[in-house]
Amino acid sequence: MARIIFIFWLILFNADVSSAQFDTLINLQQQNFIEGSYTNFYIDNLNNIYLLNKNNQLKKLNDKGDSVSVSNALRKFGDIYSVDVSNPLKILVYYKDFSSIIILDRFLSTLNTIDLRKYGILQSQAVAQSYDNNYWVFDAVENKLKKIDDNGNILLQTPDFRTIFTESFSPEKIIDNNGFVYLYDTKNGWLIFDYYGALKQNIPQANLKNVQVIKHDLYGFDSAQNIHKYNTQTFKETIYHVTTKIAGAIKFQLNANNLFALANDGLYIFSIMR
Repeated sequence: MARIIFIFWLILFNADVSSAQFDTLINLQQQNFIEGSYTNFYIDNLNNIYLLNKNNQLKKLNDKGDSVSVSNALRKFGDIYSVDVSNPLKILVYYKDFSSIIILDRFLSTLNTIDLRKYGILQSQAVAQSYDNNYWVFDAVENKLKKIDDNGNILLQTPDFRTIFTESFSPEKIIDNNGFVYLYDTKNGWLIFDYYGALKQNIPQANLKNVQVIKHDLYGFDSAQNIHKYNTQTFKETIYHVTTKIAGAIKFQLNANNLFALANDGLYIFSIMR
């Protein structure tokens, strides 16, 4: 396949300054393409790729694109809402409509099923794995972030968010990373908690999708396929302006060396040229 080079125009600016301070260029070169019709994908920290199709089939590929395993047994609770692969040995599959979680091993075989409704969480808004192999859950009825174990026991919970914030907060994404828990709400932006449930930062960076956390940087993509990066230590935001659009892009994800873009015809993998 012919190589395709996409140019990103970068504008770096302080979060408190509306005008750009300086410009720079970075190149992306197509590295691989995985053909197929997929609804979502995920990349773990070993660069394994997990592809989800409309039939809730989850396929795992290694970093070379070779098939490792396939799970066809994930239709029990209907459509999959999200998959957390932050721990490649313990994969979390979340069914929002049924407030249920299925835990898979590295071969995509079922290890455990957790029905959150049995433990009093009747409506879960988002879930994620915690650093210590437990689970973060946002209870939409009680408006609390909770940490539970495999048996549904509550290990920690925050106060009711309605007593803390004037705006209603409804996170669609939870990320446990680098000693903190990150909650993202499209309308309100980021809330960052420590592992004891204490609020550390509130970052009003709204209207982003495909959000990620890499070390101290928060990433997200806007509707124009621009990449937003916010550093939680310097309080500065960088916007990467995509000058060449990827037609029909459904989702983007970054890691240290690559950008992944899911389109209608498959998954595009680009190398970030230094």
